[in-house]
Formats: sequence, C-alpha cells, structure tokens
Amino acid sequence: MLPSTLSPLRHSRGFTLLELLVVMVIIGLLAGYVGPRFFGQIGKSEIKTARAQIDALEKALDQYRLDVGRYPSTEQGLQALQVSPGDARWAGPYLKKAVPPDPWGKPYQYRQPGEHGEFDLFSFGPDGQPGGEGENADITNW
Repeated sequence: MLPSTLSPLRHSRGFTLLELLVVMVIIGLLAGYVGPRFFGQIGKSEIKTARAQIDALEKALDQYRLDVGRYPSTEQGLQALQVSPGDARWAGPYLKKAVPPDPWGKPYQYRQPGEHGEFDLFSFGPDGQPGGEGENADITNW
C-alpha cells in the first residue's frame, strides 16, 4: 500500500465522543449562567407592564373625573371606564379596550376614596397576596 492512499481516510473522520462531551459541557455551563439572568428579566418586565397599565388607568380615571365631576365609586369600579354607570355627563368609554387584568392574570384593585389619595389603584403582584417584598411587592399608584 502506498501512503498516499491512506491519507484521505485520516482526513474524513468525525468528532470523537470526548469532543462531543466537551461541547455539551460548555453549552450546559453557558445555559446555567445565562438562563437565570434571562428569566430574572422576565419578572422585571411584568412589573414594568403593571406600572404602565396602572398609569394608563389613572389617566382614564382622571378623564372620567373631568367629565363626571368625581371618580367612580368602589362599587362602580374600573368598569365605569367602559360602561356608563348611568350618569348623564359620562362621555366614555375612556379606554379603547376592556380593563386589562394585571400581568399575572388577576384584576386590578380599585378603592375610592383611597387610603393613600383620592383613589387607590394597585395590583397584589406576582404572589397575588397583599404586601410582599422585592419582586412580590404590591404595585401601586401611590
């Protein structure tokens, strides 16, 4: 046999099992490092969404007050922004779409009169419970 006939066989071999294992370990380490940071950002974006929705609802409530002369009562709730509560001065709807739930699928809490202002508008946050700390804290308008 000639050495030139063996050389094409040496160049056409695939990856070894050890090389594949090293690549898999590197991918696993990267996923372990990047994954928690990525999913931590999802929680922050939901909180930012809740704050933006509360801000938009506050503006709609202010417009309601300008037209009607008062904020909707707790009993009327945020639905008064979509459906007339029977007041002749109501010029709504004050929202283009229905009142959205918070980013965790629960309704926003509305109280009028509020304990912290003319009205209180808030979400209980990701845990769905009053209070909480850190990412589980309530998102409020005060």
